[in-house]
Amino acid sequence: MSTVRFDFEEELKKLPGKPGVYIMHDEDDNIIYVGKAVILKNRVRSYFRESTNKTLKIRTMVSKIAWFEYVVTDSELEALVLENNLIKENQPKYNTLLKDDKTYPYIKVTTGEDYPRIFMTRKVKKDNAKYYGPYTSAGSVKDTIELLCKLYKVRTCSNKYVEKDIYEGEGEDGSDSVMNNLDRACLYYHIHQCKAPCLGNVSKDEYREAINGALDFLNGNYRPLISRLTERMNEQAEALEFEEAASTRDLIESVRAVAQKQKITDTGGEDKDIIAMARDGASVIVQVFFVRDGKIIGREHYYMKHTEDTEDAEIIRNFVMQFYAGTPYVPKELIIPVETEDMELCADWLSAKRGSRVRLTVPVKGKKEKLVELAEKNAEIVLRQDIEKIKRNKARTEGAVAELMELLDIEGISRMEAYDISNISGYDSVGSMVVYEDGRPKKNDYRKFRIKSVEGPNDYASMNEVLTRRFRHGLEEKETDIKEYGNVAEKADYGKFSKFPDLILMDGGRGQVNIAKEVLDSLGLSIPVCGMVKDDNHRTRGLYFNNVEIPISRNSEAFRLITRIQDEAHRFAIEFHRSLRSKGQVHSVLDDIKGIGATRRRALMKHFDSIEEIKTADVDTIMQVPSMDRRSAESVVRFFAERK
Repeated sequence: MSTVRFDFEEELKKLPGKPGVYIMHDEDDNIIYVGKAVILKNRVRSYFRESTNKTLKIRTMVSKIAWFEYVVTDSELEALVLENNLIKENQPKYNTLLKDDKTYPYIKVTTGEDYPRIFMTRKVKKDNAKYYGPYTSAGSVKDTIELLCKLYKVRTCSNKYVEKDIYEGEGEDGSDSVMNNLDRACLYYHIHQCKAPCLGNVSKDEYREAINGALDFLNGNYRPLISRLTERMNEQAEALEFEEAASTRDLIESVRAVAQKQKITDTGGEDKDIIAMARDGASVIVQVFFVRDGKIIGREHYYMKHTEDTEDAEIIRNFVMQFYAGTPYVPKELIIPVETEDMELCADWLSAKRGSRVRLTVPVKGKKEKLVELAEKNAEIVLRQDIEKIKRNKARTEGAVAELMELLDIEGISRMEAYDISNISGYDSVGSMVVYEDGRPKKNDYRKFRIKSVEGPNDYASMNEVLTRRFRHGLEEKETDIKEYGNVAEKADYGKFSKFPDLILMDGGRGQVNIAKEVLDSLGLSIPVCGMVKDDNHRTRGLYFNNVEIPISRNSEAFRLITRIQDEAHRFAIEFHRSLRSKGQVHSVLDDIKGIGATRRRALMKHFDSIEEIKTADVDTIMQVPSMDRRSAESVVRFFAERK
């Protein structure tokens, strides 16, 4: 944090009368709120005027502001996009946020290829392919593709020979003829789920006919296919081909099962998303129905957070911006329950993202209004079903943090960092840093350290190095002038170490806490440090804070949270160490001894308590280890003698 006092009155005078984005920081330089403005000077000044119209949430946010900055844009639309990008990147504490960030599967048909493929993808690109979706279940997508392969025998592979090595000409009958230099097809051909164009078994026209059938199927035109399959099944039964008839019958049932999942909704055959919401206090769920070609192909619900004192219109507006910034496909129309701020601006942004005009509609009567009601009822059902789970999760996370603050008698804990050291007898220790915010793991901020300055299994010295590197790096980032990065948006990807914790948790008692305090004092930092004290069975028995061991109930949510953090720090360190060992980057000192392989190394480590004991052992003592002979024992003794 800068030591220069921020002069609010002077900085407010400098605000320009132009569109842009403003960013509010707290005293630790954390971004706590991001907003956009048509006129920056009017919008930002409004936060600091005395007014009774401010909600409790806004008043609390303003009380936390230590300084602010802003970015001027050329248009209000640019400000809208930058605001959304900064919110998604920084997850400010006082912005309404979309909690879920899912990537949905689509079915892709590469119609631009001579022999099109059908496969699942999670990215929609502007190419010559056709996309169907989004689907809410990857399993249903895979089932549909498998069914299409059985029905139309089209390829799903990316076999380069299909496009590269097929020679095409004209046959004697005037049709396309094909030939190929491959000598065998893959398994899908042998199980009758592909016509093997890689072998030249099918002409381009015949294959295109099969693809057109698959496209009709994906467009929801099932009746002709069911009629044709039923006719085939009857013919097979009359010819006493009962196994084939049974197989065709199963295909018919599969087609009907897929058809029943897509409910007809007479909405003009266009692509639409119907959005509604339900709320119960601070709990808010937004429900979306995905309508494609006039059919509801799926629905999904999303949790919103930081919604206290937030109006429905603002929640819907924030959902639309955050959700469609992350999804690859934007439909022609979004049907929403209430008019929102910047509706036309949002529509312009969505239109630019889609590449064609997108409408935002608030229906007041008719079929669209009924669809919004249906989505709202579904949201209410989900909210009722999940409200207890939401409360339990809140108790496990935010409630546990509140208990911890009460135990330690400190306030304002949001971000906690815990550290652990992992090593195998010898050298090349590694360290881990795990981060929890509001009681939840924030895995993007986890960090790994390879110990550079410590030889041997010295946990205190290793921890000193890890903490020193972590906080020194953070201080260097804080001192870096933002001007070097051009603008705030570019800075968003920088400075992951500059965000300091509200509480440091050490995996141990007095010794580990003192190490942390020494590092912080040497760097001029004041951050509370708490030790997680274990009993003789290596289970947490209490907390060591301010030179006092504080007992903690094993039945409390705070205890469970501390245990989860402790286990996570340990897991992350062990996982890192194992991954390095598997790559041959970390090894025991015993690996360097000639004649000592993996079996003898394990035997030595099992027999002796530490490397120090092996170093001082004589040949006869080492020969008592299973699998060790005199020659190997002499090699061990000689190796350590040469290094004294």
